[in-house]
Amino acid sequence: MTPSAEYVQRDQPEGVPPLALTGERTLPDVAEENYWYRRHLVVYEWIAARCAGLDVVDLACGEGYGTATLARRAARATGVDANPEAHEHARLKYSQSGVCFVRDLVDRFSEECDAVVFLQTVEHVDDPQKVLSHIRGMLRPGGTAYVSTPNVLTLAPPGEERSGNPWHVREYRHEEFRELCERCFDEVELLGLFHARKLRVHELALRLGWDEIHGRLGLTRAFYDRFIPAIGSSDFSLRPGPLEQALDFVAVLR
Repeated sequence: MTPSAEYVQRDQPEGVPPLALTGERTLPDVAEENYWYRRHLVVYEWIAARCAGLDVVDLACGEGYGTATLARRAARATGVDANPEAHEHARLKYSQSGVCFVRDLVDRFSEECDAVVFLQTVEHVDDPQKVLSHIRGMLRPGGTAYVSTPNVLTLAPPGEERSGNPWHVREYRHEEFRELCERCFDEVELLGLFHARKLRVHELALRLGWDEIHGRLGLTRAFYDRFIPAIGSSDFSLRPGPLEQALDFVAVLR
């Protein structure tokens, strides 16, 4: 779907102001946005499993769901975001023990930690090398940074150089993203996120002409009103490659 301010979070806890989609960040609790939310959440879940007992900082945390996911395993998870509405929403909604939220710029917040998480944001910044160097400086000895970004080859329309997302300063191929990471970190492991299970079946169906069929039969709205909310984390997989076909890249940096 195309993100729009007409899509607003539903069923928020009492006293928590809902957020609207603007295209700058993804949100839970918006049925039409569930594909993108799950696509981001599965990476947070994967990282959380590797951060048990650690002090973690989630830079550009947005709505806060990722910080809360990290906190289920981490000793402490700190979400950092400069947007006042997102910060207030996250602070009120995710108030469990071990979670805190700070309103600050990602290149100004400098608390020392064991792991830094910076997902789907490096493509938004004007000086990504400066930001990644800042992240490295936050890490304690032996610490790890997790950075993700979309693959321009699968994000942009066929034949286009960019996706057209107005919030993106630069979009990356895997070679370009690796090169950026290697300028700032000694060890770079690059993984790709791919469709799995029912999303993989849907992908194959599209290649066989599903778009034409559901349109001709008038099933488009009825099908996707059920299909999109049913997508879960298990419908994505994170693996080494082939990276040129990945949806997103996830860099593990030391």
